[in-house]
Amino acid sequence: MDGIVNKERAIRAIVKQAVEAYASGFSDRHLREVDDEDGTINMKIHNVFIAALGADIQYYSALSRSLDSSLGNMLEKMAINIATLNFEVTQHVEGVIYQDQTDYIAELLESYKNTKGVNHRKPSVSDYLGISGRNKALNHSKRHESDYYLKDSETDMHYLIELKIGGDLDNKKARSEKEALLEQYCILANTLGSEKNIKICFATAYNRYGEGNPWTQGRVRQFFADEELLISSKFWNLVCKSERGYEIVLDEYKKNACLIIDALDRIKKAYLPGM
Repeated sequence: MDGIVNKERAIRAIVKQAVEAYASGFSDRHLREVDDEDGTINMKIHNVFIAALGADIQYYSALSRSLDSSLGNMLEKMAINIATLNFEVTQHVEGVIYQDQTDYIAELLESYKNTKGVNHRKPSVSDYLGISGRNKALNHSKRHESDYYLKDSETDMHYLIELKIGGDLDNKKARSEKEALLEQYCILANTLGSEKNIKICFATAYNRYGEGNPWTQGRVRQFFADEELLISSKFWNLVCKSERGYEIVLDEYKKNACLIIDALDRIKKAYLPGM
């Protein structure tokens, strides 16, 4: 019981620290740039078509893009820090991959893409099970940068995770992300000598369709199977290694969100002093 309580405290401490640092850094950066025409906000407020809608719309339009991007970066780093409580965390995979394997991956991805062809496949984990046995042709060493490579020392499970905060992918990116994960899968399987405890995942920090609702984005579903999706709560529960992970993270974030609101208010007063 003490272990569970201590883990929750550690998760909450990481979330609180991440929000505090983000609010302070976001505010300081934009306040320093008030008189800088090349500043993040100032560079984006000279769209005359947006400006015609009013100074407040112009400001919020520029700020929202900056907020969305930087907040996503903060969430990615925060998730990594939380994961270190429970996993060995690495952000790359390096080793041997065989030409037979890369050829099969290309063939597989083409069958996912060709939705109207006779060779079309709906993505399934079973599609690539046994791919480590395709090792008869030439091989070469390759290194892949990874969002998250998590190793659970208790279960010996290995998770290769591609995180897209909101899940937005076009067809080209969906294919390339799956290709990268499958190559990482091969490299890791070749290194470990087994595919048994390797899982590849496409993850999002929140569900754009609403928590608990089905994830229906076609561009993702075209290349990723249901078993490969870690949407919102499933992602946070995994990195927290707790069935309450999402609940804990969101609760602590909400408790400290006032710090970001205060930072936004300071920025607004600097850029829109008369409003």
